[in-house]
Amino acid sequence: MTETNSGERKILVEEVDTVETPPKARVEEAPRQRDYLDGFLAQKPAEVPAGEPGGNLYDAIIDALKEIYDPEIPVNIYDLGLVYGVDVTEDGHAVVTMTLTTPHCPVAESMPGEVELRVGAVPGVGDAQVNLVWDPPWDPQKMSDEAKLELGML
Repeated sequence: MTETNSGERKILVEEVDTVETPPKARVEEAPRQRDYLDGFLAQKPAEVPAGEPGGNLYDAIIDALKEIYDPEIPVNIYDLGLVYGVDVTEDGHAVVTMTLTTPHCPVAESMPGEVELRVGAVPGVGDAQVNLVWDPPWDPQKMSDEAKLELGML
């Protein structure tokens, strides 16, 4: 780019017939070492405790929660975002912290009992407890993308 006396910038274009190809860099080929993955591939996956996310018992409890549907909304309570937490102790005591869409929900009395029964029926769960909380309040942003898609919100 060049500037004229008036301060305008002009672009100069130069036309050429050919351009020389730059010489290729000489790379000496070294033999590829195959042991770079040996240590990684030899590792065994870390054992996840059964009651931790990714553990068998925890996953079974989540699957049980996904079988419980809100009677007014055709989506399970887990994907609706009503379940705030699942804690499982080493001796199989499960505590589910959850909420409902509103405090005046028609199933406010029966839903916690159903959750407790379903979670308690999971093999490996010795005792199940449900803590119904209202803080933080539920809102549609807590729903999974699958739930939003099912309800036509995506």
